Amino acid sequence: MQQPETAGVVLRAERVSKRYGQVLALDAVSIDVRRAECVALIGESGSGKTTLLRCFNRLVDPDHGRVLVDGVDAARLDPIALRRRIGYVPQDGGLLPHWRVHRNVGLVPWLRGVPKRDDLAERALALVGLEPGVFADRWPRELSGGQRQRVAVARALAASPDVILLDEPFGALDAITRADLQVAFDGIRRELRISAVLVTHDLNEAFLLADRIVVLRQGRVEQDADPIELRQAPATAYVGQLLLRARVLPK
Repeated sequence: MQQPETAGVVLRAERVSKRYGQVLALDAVSIDVRRAECVALIGESGSGKTTLLRCFNRLVDPDHGRVLVDGVDAARLDPIALRRRIGYVPQDGGLLPHWRVHRNVGLVPWLRGVPKRDDLAERALALVGLEPGVFADRWPRELSGGQRQRVAVARALAASPDVILLDEPFGALDAITRADLQVAFDGIRRELRISAVLVTHDLNEAFLLADRIVVLRQGRVEQDADPIELRQAPATAYVGQLLLRARVLPK
């Protein structure tokens, strides 16, 4: 049984540290992600955002500390099985170019041996606003950048995960397409009550999509707060500078 302080927590990092050679990417980072919550990891390049994100599905294993998934130490979980139960959207979408859209989206249900995986793939495409009858048989190269990212999100959703990890999923898109996808993702996540960890360098995107924002700097947590608190009471001068540069004003 979960203890009261961990009840409802689906992902937890406890004093997680990771070093790449001489570079300390994460320095005793601790955060929680609760059920149906979206947590944004914000910070400059090299702040440790992507490393922390990948610790949650064991694409990276910490040197010290531990990661818990539904209260279980991730180090005790099979990494392949873990990645199949947690949705993941990498920055470039990661679509397989030699597979058509339908097969790309149905990848995880197929790997998990889920029945009716064709139906799941079509449902996921519809969720992200891509008509299966129009897009299912297309190759990734025949899609626009925004459509490819929608397919990537659909693939992450197809097996109905409780948790989804997103690494700068909208960063390479034009402003209009990016805004459309942000709105679509926010609606889907809230409707399906999915927990999400979103890596972004865009503070305005974090304010739009996240229930809580974790600001990282040089592998350490500068502030962990909801958007209102972050806006009204930046904990450090660095956080204040981020708000200034993003033109986020107190309310």
